[in-house]
Amino acid sequence: MVPHPKGSTRSKFVLCAVVVLVAINGLHAEQAEQENSPQLSANDLVRLTVAQELAAANRTDVKHLFRSHKQGPKGSQTHLYVETNDAMAGILVAINDKPLTPEQEQAEIGHLTWLINNPDQLKKKKAREKEDAERTLRIMKALPDAFHYEYEGTEAGTATQGKAGDPLVRVKFTPNPSYSPPSRIEQVLDGMQGFLLIDAAEHRIARIDGTLFRDVNFGWGIIGHLEKGGQFRVQQADVGEGSWDITAMSLRITGKILMFKGISIISDETFSDFRRVPGDLPFAKGVDLLKTEQEKLARLQSESDEREKRQQ
Repeated sequence: MVPHPKGSTRSKFVLCAVVVLVAINGLHAEQAEQENSPQLSANDLVRLTVAQELAAANRTDVKHLFRSHKQGPKGSQTHLYVETNDAMAGILVAINDKPLTPEQEQAEIGHLTWLINNPDQLKKKKAREKEDAERTLRIMKALPDAFHYEYEGTEAGTATQGKAGDPLVRVKFTPNPSYSPPSRIEQVLDGMQGFLLIDAAEHRIARIDGTLFRDVNFGWGIIGHLEKGGQFRVQQADVGEGSWDITAMSLRITGKILMFKGISIISDETFSDFRRVPGDLPFAKGVDLLKTEQEKLARLQSESDEREKRQQ
């Protein structure tokens, strides 16, 4: 049986991919004007923008239907996802870039139908996603105190990283040695360093790139640890109508849980074909949208196969 997503693909990686926004006014003014104007420190800018991000996290009226393509050591999977009022609805549409069999398609639809007909299970799914979001907010609140920030220059945005052609400000981050993580959730920040790329005009993060420069232990190493050298990258872009979303994620994480169970997360995932859906979309209606998209993809694939046969 084809495995089913148990939550938002993006939420599974959200702990590693914390969004930091920076509000900068006049970074691209004339150099002489910059020299005559005091510049807010990078640390203070992060503190201000974390407050903005926490406020933005409360928005629930902007929802999307989108495509995910995830590449791992054992191959690739392509999903369609849609954000709804109740939880993220997802459906697998291809394995290793090949369409599902009719039996696999039916299994995917069957799982979604099961969720619709089992409100308690749907509530549990929604609760898991809410817990992921709450962990993200805890990490976000810790950012101003957990790191030191420095400006490192600028570079141009792209279609999948900020906005194509728009300047992005590079901000380096390193751990604050005086920071004491209040719980295991924030402990991962203690061994992390990297940089952010920020669209100053839009006040959005276009990229966060982090590396574990030392092992990070949880519960004195008894509960588990993440190994030095782990890396993650998350990109964001304007996906239309001024709405930003994650467009790519890359993870290279190894470690152990409970001293014995090894973990290894190696994956690259891209998100594309974003389309706005109603802000008050119920789960059942979201599933209907996924079915329509699945049928459309099957029809396009059939037409493509027919063209190939005629050309042979």
